[in-house]
Amino acid sequence: MIFGAHVIVYSKNAEADRTFFRDVLGFKSVDAGHGWLIFALPPAEAAFHPSDESDTHELYFMCSDLKAEMASLSKKGVQCSEVQEARWGSITKMRLPGGGEVGLYQPKHPTALGS
Repeated sequence: MIFGAHVIVYSKNAEADRTFFRDVLGFKSVDAGHGWLIFALPPAEAAFHPSDESDTHELYFMCSDLKAEMASLSKKGVQCSEVQEARWGSITKMRLPGGGEVGLYQPKHPTALGS
């Protein structure tokens, strides 16, 4: 029986990104050994979008009030991109210390989380 999902984010500076997830985003973690942190994430959804490639994946965190979340992150020194409005949600991206990006969005569509 499947009981969860394990998301892997590749990074040029994994230690800095682990610190960001722990100290800035406040995600709880366990040390799997030698400082290798594994993070608990909020409940998740998976969606499949059409693409010409099958090896591109993105990570978005959902929130109920994007502007408030961006203001909270700003107080922690996090810079978010300009908000893009889409049919399915309001979206921003935040740059990770390792150089990658993760998205943050306020969905306009029904979610599978029952919220």
